[in-house]
Amino acid sequence: MNPFKRLAAQTAVYGISSIVGRFINYLLVPLFTYYFTPLEYGVVSEFYAYAGFFSVLLAFGFETGYFRFRDSAGKQPDVVYATALRFLLASNLVFFLALLAGSDRLAQALHHGEHPEYIWWMAAILAMDAVGSIAFARLRAQEKALRFAVIKVVEILVNVTLCLFLIVYCRGVHEQSPDSLFGALWNPAVGVGYIFIANLLASAAKLLLLAPQLRGLTNGFDAALFARMLRYSLPMVIIGFAGVANEMLDRALMKYLLPYDMETNLAQLGIYSACYKLSILMSLFIQAFRYAGEPFFFAHAKERNAPQTYAAVLNYFVIFCVFIFLLVTLYIDVFQYFIGEAFRAGLGVVPVLLVANLLLGVYVNLSIWYKLTDRTLMGAGVSIGGALVTVGCLLWWVPLFGYMGAAWATLACYASMVVASYLLGRRYYPVPYNVTRALGYITLGIVLYLANGQIVAGTGTPALLSGTAMLLVYLAIAYALDGRKLRHRLAQ
Repeated sequence: MNPFKRLAAQTAVYGISSIVGRFINYLLVPLFTYYFTPLEYGVVSEFYAYAGFFSVLLAFGFETGYFRFRDSAGKQPDVVYATALRFLLASNLVFFLALLAGSDRLAQALHHGEHPEYIWWMAAILAMDAVGSIAFARLRAQEKALRFAVIKVVEILVNVTLCLFLIVYCRGVHEQSPDSLFGALWNPAVGVGYIFIANLLASAAKLLLLAPQLRGLTNGFDAALFARMLRYSLPMVIIGFAGVANEMLDRALMKYLLPYDMETNLAQLGIYSACYKLSILMSLFIQAFRYAGEPFFFAHAKERNAPQTYAAVLNYFVIFCVFIFLLVTLYIDVFQYFIGEAFRAGLGVVPVLLVANLLLGVYVNLSIWYKLTDRTLMGAGVSIGGALVTVGCLLWWVPLFGYMGAAWATLACYASMVVASYLLGRRYYPVPYNVTRALGYITLGIVLYLANGQIVAGTGTPALLSGTAMLLVYLAIAYALDGRKLRHRLAQ
């Protein structure tokens, strides 16, 4: 099958499921921001920021390790899978028991001593998700994109349904009749903890649906293979950990860096996190591309024209990401209603975060050089460098500029990683990327966004009318430059 068609088809399946599923999940953002205060939502954002770090650590990079060794380790793929699965089950059980034992002290250290149960619930969620990650990797490797998508969507539907039931229905019943069956399910003291409870039950439902993939546990454990997988995969943990630091460290540290009292800092964190959600479309596309792209890059690596294919993929990727940037920023007057009014003071971070996430997607494309050449430790160095940029900029800019400084720190981080990865890729796995064209599209998108703001402010043109005109201009230019080439490639 035409490689572009195969990648496009796989991305479409993952993308549709991600867009549908995550959009359904995204509907929780207005729910949370209309039902909880910025302070309360800040608590949720903080815990999920911590969870981002642990989710990478607890998967141990074995998703990528599984892709790397399932066809080239001299072993049956089932043995490779069973080796990874047994290790993840054992390590995550140890993690859960350790956090369960130390939850009281940890909750006190995080200034949430009145809610140690938050620690238990998050530990269980993280452990189940880590085990599920290798099962999902097996589905991706077997190109069972539809089953992958269905399970992801079901998990999200369970989570959303439970949130609506607990936070809207049971809370409403409690206010009218606290001793009734459903009213008794709502305890005001738990508060935002119901978000964690819903997530916990959704993760459990997901594991039940993945039960057929988890049966591979009986296929054996190869100690020598495990050692090879661990050596290959541990640098991926560093890469992932640094990547999460780049993405989540702002929310993990903000309450300590902002120059206000703890409650105000948490409220500011809640505003920033809610506005961060408005970059959801960019994140959805990057996630869908990552799901389809990683196995595609490995499978296509032996083809003679692989570098040219990778270069073309990046070009079309940038075109679509710039379209998403314009769609959100030009119609921000519409997107703003997805968050509560108390959170809209932070809308200024949205364009910066969209460009930052676009650069993250570019980095995902460029990162093939260390994955295909087994230089994962060097790849880890790039991510660590990005994390250091993040830390430095956060420490410098957040006390001065508040959450806007956090947005610019994210952009600086991903820009530095793109530059470093591109330069190293030229040496170790040269790909003829059209840098001028990619930068041109990004610049065009930013110019159109800024021009739209000037037109609306200077002429009084309705924002929706002006934004639509700018979006059409971009689409016309992109089609003129690359539309025909893409149609030709897909037709081959």
